[in-house]
Amino acid sequence: MTSKWLFGAALAASALSVAAPASAATKFEFWYGLSGDLSERIQDMCKTFNESQADYEIVCVSQDNYEANLQNTIAAFRANKQPTITQISDGGTLDLMLSGAYIPVRQLMEENGYQINWDDYFSGIASYYSTSKGELLSMPFNSSTAMFYYNTDALKAVGFEGAPQTWEQVEKIARDLKAAGYDCPVAFDPTGTWQWWEQFSAAHNQPIASKGNGYEGLDATVEFNHGKFVDQLTWIKKMYDEGLFVAKSKAIGETANDAFVNAKCQMSSSSIADHGTFAKQAIEGMHWDVAMLPIWEGTERTNTLVGGASLWTLKGSTPEQYKGAAAFYAFLATPKQAEWWSTVTGYIPVTNSGFKAMTDKGFYANAPYKGREQAIESLTFTPPTEYTRGVRLGNFGAVRKEVADAMQEVLFNNVPVQQALDGAAERSNEILRRFEQTYAGQQLP
Repeated sequence: MTSKWLFGAALAASALSVAAPASAATKFEFWYGLSGDLSERIQDMCKTFNESQADYEIVCVSQDNYEANLQNTIAAFRANKQPTITQISDGGTLDLMLSGAYIPVRQLMEENGYQINWDDYFSGIASYYSTSKGELLSMPFNSSTAMFYYNTDALKAVGFEGAPQTWEQVEKIARDLKAAGYDCPVAFDPTGTWQWWEQFSAAHNQPIASKGNGYEGLDATVEFNHGKFVDQLTWIKKMYDEGLFVAKSKAIGETANDAFVNAKCQMSSSSIADHGTFAKQAIEGMHWDVAMLPIWEGTERTNTLVGGASLWTLKGSTPEQYKGAAAFYAFLATPKQAEWWSTVTGYIPVTNSGFKAMTDKGFYANAPYKGREQAIESLTFTPPTEYTRGVRLGNFGAVRKEVADAMQEVLFNNVPVQQALDGAAERSNEILRRFEQTYAGQQLP
């Protein structure tokens, strides 16, 4: 689905907005795509903002997940009932950029009298949500990258100390765990394209699409059916067939994260954002740690991709609601709030000063926060290359689904890896061509 409809709907909505009485706190809505423990932390954050001042009341509404939030935002625009702020994941960035249905965050803050040091934001984060000329369009919010989690007790039981650094080590550990009686050495989510495909590709400097992963034009084509990802999925299939990788997902009945925190599976990959949740949910007596994603021996590691989402300010609200949105963004940017958000979740600080302040205080020195700093190390391991600065493809959620379907076809239906990826690539390119046609003649911002 494309977002060409957004601009017209936004203009129509602006004519229907009605200002709240001056004497009442101005209400405005914030829709987000997080659930579970992370949703609860969002609600805590919104409550704190509302209690910190009396002029505005933010109403924060979970849409369960990123894709649902994108689709529900689309439906809301069609009905002229869009929120003032919506949280759009990294994969939906281009859809919003080309929609014309937003107010750039720098413009919003300047018009409402706020001074923000935009240069303080980590360049790899800010550039993902900026134009080619460096104009930041949305507010960096929950930023993350993929990490590798492991049960230290289980690994020690088979003679391995420290963090697995290579996939060769992961394979040996998995075999040793299996031989020692562990039923699930590695939890593998076959729908988890973000960590198992995109972040793997970035760490190995592999293209996901031509044109610099789409940054250089809407005529990009996917390239994930060539190169190291083909070999990686072939290896995963082998590990799966031998019972060393065990499929876990919501559809199967138990997620990889649940299997890990309950010590049913001893290794897994997930977002650094789950670090705080794991600390709360790990069963009593379980000891675990986190590391950067493994790479293959002989590979020169490159930086991983920023994940998570940013906050887009949508057209169609009242001036007072925009003042509320600007006040909320200023609240998020305060050092106290930034530290709280990183503390209770695991999301990384989005500014250099925030990270330095937390480091200087010894935040990352001890449990339960020790290890989170490795996400920053992973994101900044090298200067971004044309394949590690991000992915800028239209309707990228649909492309992700094609890759997820291909991985499941390989695992569950024994479809040959190359055949499955070639088919996914063909369908993905059809998706990209439809998106390109929608914006024919339009240049990337």
